[in-house]
Amino acid sequence: MSATPTPDTGTLPVIEPDLDDASAASDEAAAQAAATYATPEADAAARPGLFRRIVGSVADPVLRILVIATLISRVGRGIFLTVTVLYFTLIVGLAPHEVAIVLGAASAAGVLSSLAGGWLADRTSAKRLLIVLSIVDGIGLVCYVFAHDFVTALVIAVLVGAVEQAANSTRMAIIARAFDGESRVHARAVLRTVTNVAIAVGSGIGAVALLAGTADAYRWIIVGAGVMYLAGVTQLVRLPAYVDAPKRVATDAAVITTATGSTDVAASARAERLARRAHSPWRDPRYLALSALSAVFGMQFGVGEVGVPLWIANDTAAPEVLVAVVLILNTVIVVLFQVPLSRGTHDLRRAGRVSALAAWLMAAACLVYAAAAGLPAGFAAAVVVAAAAAHAFAEVLSQAGGWGLSFELADPVQAGTYQGVFSMGYSLGAMVAPLFVTSTALTFGFGGWASPSA
Repeated sequence: MSATPTPDTGTLPVIEPDLDDASAASDEAAAQAAATYATPEADAAARPGLFRRIVGSVADPVLRILVIATLISRVGRGIFLTVTVLYFTLIVGLAPHEVAIVLGAASAAGVLSSLAGGWLADRTSAKRLLIVLSIVDGIGLVCYVFAHDFVTALVIAVLVGAVEQAANSTRMAIIARAFDGESRVHARAVLRTVTNVAIAVGSGIGAVALLAGTADAYRWIIVGAGVMYLAGVTQLVRLPAYVDAPKRVATDAAVITTATGSTDVAASARAERLARRAHSPWRDPRYLALSALSAVFGMQFGVGEVGVPLWIANDTAAPEVLVAVVLILNTVIVVLFQVPLSRGTHDLRRAGRVSALAAWLMAAACLVYAAAAGLPAGFAAAVVVAAAAAHAFAEVLSQAGGWGLSFELADPVQAGTYQGVFSMGYSLGAMVAPLFVTSTALTFGFGGWASPSA
């Protein structure tokens, strides 16, 4: 309300309503009424649709580039994973133990290159490094068609395995710099979801070679996988410059001058090396402990890829087709739940709780897998599916918690090196997993399954 000024005539002033205040009050009342009487149909209309939510989740230009590049290249990876073992045995003519040596050596090379990729991403352009590594990776896949014996297959597999893991560490360094807080974990979750979808599509394409069964079919499908990798590079060239490590600028503490005022280059270099060493993950006990735990979690993939299929085929009455069902179930759970269950894990406490829950779920899954032995076929299949569901959720949660911890505990000055150390731990766990699983769960039955769960 406002008072209209009047001449000094001895009469009372005339009070008129303030139209602005009345309008605001009316608007507020209307809003309250709308909120009170909103219908479920109105709420549903106000929420964005599924397509808009998907598009909105990749609204960031860097994430959009990485998603498209991952979608293209991982289709090629799915093709290759589908035909690898059979190509080595049926076409190249390797014995089973030779195939095991080839795959084990490739994993071992990846352990070392994980650290090298992150280290280089701190000292060179991460964008150019990722482009070069992706090109070499694609060419390496194509080179498998020239593998005609154990030695050539081993050399190519070691090269491809090393380059693949170095590229993964470089990609993690790019994510660490391009995003912050919750958006980093979100980006990693989206990329993992896209990876699973793309690998599933690639697996379907790779089945064409399996149906044909000829050497030419295998070789052409492998060439196609390499070409898909190279096609993904067309997106990586669009990454912005800020994904690279910031240029090192000499600080006052790092620039040593002589009495005459000239710069002591040698002393400045020593000071810079000391500064780098102060930010090294090798001097960070907490991060080293996290990387060691990531190696333990990395073994879950060996359980799923080696232990479960062999356990189903050799130690349970469940049909062997259940192996494919378990793989599909895992993919569906990752695609549906990786992004939503990763929310909030940028917070260290939440990431820790999520990781602990993942550990308990994985332990329970191991014990349930073991319980399938000796049961009738139908019951055994149901038990294995229940264990596989718990295993898949443990995988999703362990990834979400691990990303949050690895990003938030890392020193941003050496983001690439820190991510390289973390990735190296995971690669180490994945490398030793087949041997560990076969020597425990598959050898000792229930007691062996209980040892990973402990």
